[in-house]
Amino acid sequence: MDSFPDGRGYLAACTAGLPTLGTIAAQRADLDAWSRAETSPAGYGALVEEGRALFASLVGVPAAQVATGSQTSVMAAVVADALPDDAEVVVPDGDFSSVVFPFLAQAHRGVRVRSVPLDRLAASVGPDTALVVWSAVQSASGVVTDPDPVVAAARRVGALTLCDLTQAAGVLPVSAAPFDVTVTHAYKWLCAPRGVAFMTLSDDALGRLRPVQAGWYAGEDVWSSCYGPAMRLADDARRFDVSPAWQAWPGAVAALRHAVSLDPRSTWRHATGLADRLCDALGSPRQGRGVGAAAGGGAEGQAIVTFPDADGTALRAVTAAGLTASGRAGRLRIAFHHWNDEDDVSAVVAALAGVEPATSQA
Repeated sequence: MDSFPDGRGYLAACTAGLPTLGTIAAQRADLDAWSRAETSPAGYGALVEEGRALFASLVGVPAAQVATGSQTSVMAAVVADALPDDAEVVVPDGDFSSVVFPFLAQAHRGVRVRSVPLDRLAASVGPDTALVVWSAVQSASGVVTDPDPVVAAARRVGALTLCDLTQAAGVLPVSAAPFDVTVTHAYKWLCAPRGVAFMTLSDDALGRLRPVQAGWYAGEDVWSSCYGPAMRLADDARRFDVSPAWQAWPGAVAALRHAVSLDPRSTWRHATGLADRLCDALGSPRQGRGVGAAAGGGAEGQAIVTFPDADGTALRAVTAAGLTASGRAGRLRIAFHHWNDEDDVSAVVAALAGVEPATSQA
């Protein structure tokens, strides 16, 4: 908690993380350097490479399998473009649009997106399935999916897997290694500035996907790839890089340094422990307990907990109490991260006193 500014009452890491003190210092230093004309593309490029290596360490893959960008939907669109005509894509009901819309946009060439209940995701993979897409942690509900049955089902039929780690990396122990592709935006639980995203690709995915968004930053030597028509693409995942949003990277690297310095299992225990205390205090069942192994870490519980709130009464009560939370899919959404403690649990309970929708069974 000492690594962050005062985050008391901020219960929305699932919407946007808070900056570490190191990130704030790095962003301010970069702004000052820019004002003195002391920044350069090469300097930012070095930060991108450090960030790539840090993220690779965080999710347990070699840096050569990590591509960088700024939006997860753009990365998912690369996968969508590589699908053959008339391919079937299986997704969970209600998953985040950034990993659904790019595939729906391929309907003109016969690509079919089949939406199924999350708990039936693995069972719904069939011989016609070319790709399975899901989020490790569901944005709207905080539900954590055991990836092993899904990956096993996809492998049995030769389908690729794409897992969005945006709501997981930084709070839940995760590994990108089991998946063909992962996409992660770092501005949520990793607490980076918005505009820094990562894509991991297995050897199979590297061979099957095309860098349709390739620009100068996808070159083997980015500094000699500024002009056409000849271009040599990078041999590894860097061929999927897009030109970085320079000013976001100093703070992102500082945030990633902080993330890799922590024990992710302790981070998860802290967050889920607070979530459990909140559920207990509200008389609601603990969420995510007894559901099996979580993504790559064997952990149970949820860092995001939600409660019925169809008319927004509970969210308005929490907001009126000076707390920051969010509402999604007709539910109040509360997220716990590094800066939260039991005082935040008590504050939510006090704010919701007498608010029936949030104190009834989830």
